[in-house]
Amino acid sequence: MKKFRYSMENILKIKIKLEDQAKIAYSEARARLTREEQKLENLKNQKADYEEKLRTLTNSKLNLMEIRRCGDAIEIIKYKIKIQIIQVKEAEKRLEAARVHLSNAMTERKTQEKLKEKAFETYMEEFEAEERKEADEINSFQYSNLSLDEEDR
Repeated sequence: MKKFRYSMENILKIKIKLEDQAKIAYSEARARLTREEQKLENLKNQKADYEEKLRTLTNSKLNLMEIRRCGDAIEIIKYKIKIQIIQVKEAEKRLEAARVHLSNAMTERKTQEKLKEKAFETYMEEFEAEERKEADEINSFQYSNLSLDEEDR
């Protein structure tokens, strides 16, 4: 019997490549989200530092220029934090889109693999049926030869 050959093997290979690409895109989106969250955390830490500096400036000798500069820096940092929160949310949306794309790619690959498994099972059933048929033919041939030999005696 001929060797098993899945007719849609090239489609399965394409699905596997698409899944690999989706995995890469997901990991890149995850890395970007992590970077954006880290930037947000750094901005929050910077804001806390400026607030602490402002508290120490207001409790020590009054330096109005430095206090004003510190207050302005806090306002700028607050604005940057708002922008960064938006960036984080956008990165989360991209991550979710990449996750959905990856999930779809995995489903398609698994579907193709199931189809290949079913095709292989069908092939094996046909192969076993052919083997049984050959064995039956051999047995019937041997039995008929034994019958002929007994008749000749």
